[in-house]
Amino acid sequence: MEDKKKALVVGVANERSLAWAIAQKLHRAGVELAFTYLGEALERRVRPLAESVKSPIIEPCNVCDDSQIQTVFDKIKAVWGNLDILVHSVAYANREDLEGHFIQTSREGFKTALDISVYSLVALSKFAEPLMQNGGAILTLSYYGGEKVIPGYNVMGVAKAALESSVRYLAYDLGAKKIRINAISSGPVKTLAAAGIKNFRGLLSQAAEKTPLKENITAEDVGEMGSFLLSDASKHITGSIFYVDSGAHIMGL
Repeated sequence: MEDKKKALVVGVANERSLAWAIAQKLHRAGVELAFTYLGEALERRVRPLAESVKSPIIEPCNVCDDSQIQTVFDKIKAVWGNLDILVHSVAYANREDLEGHFIQTSREGFKTALDISVYSLVALSKFAEPLMQNGGAILTLSYYGGEKVIPGYNVMGVAKAALESSVRYLAYDLGAKKIRINAISSGPVKTLAAAGIKNFRGLLSQAAEKTPLKENITAEDVGEMGSFLLSDASKHITGSIFYVDSGAHIMGL
């Protein structure tokens, strides 16, 4: 009997998180799950979810602190010995850098957005690589604002562009070890992160009208695609961005 696959999920904030939708699909596929959280406030939301899927590893982790990342992976090594899957669903920008004009982005605000939203993927992948001894799969979450201008998305759009580029460079670096990495560019979904985007409700209603399918997506849709990209069924897919947006990305207007 084969050992169950092991996955680390970084970025669950609550039950509406896209990362949680992916985690649920992995759990149903028989994958063992580890979770991280940021601070006591998020722990109160994340721990019950993690316990509901019998996670043996629930650790604090500030992705800006390499020592905390190291502690998480040390725990994974001690408990599991290896890792097969990494889910990265981390993004942040200061509210003032989302509400104004992009040109007004502060230097520190730019650094913050790129460090948390982009470099965290690089850092986590670097620590995950030695534990993915038999190959592995990494998944991150993007958005169309990294490709085209979405008013109010501002510095996060620039961060998502950098994130998608990082996926390609990491795919090249990790490919020789049979470690794959891809991203899902999802349509708008009501999540805790989305609450920080100005006029998100308007964006949600406009998105539905403009898509070829004339409807918005759900977190479960992202979970389905995530489960596929993290499974052996996608073993020759890497360095790619997959749109789960009802076709919104094909539209010019």
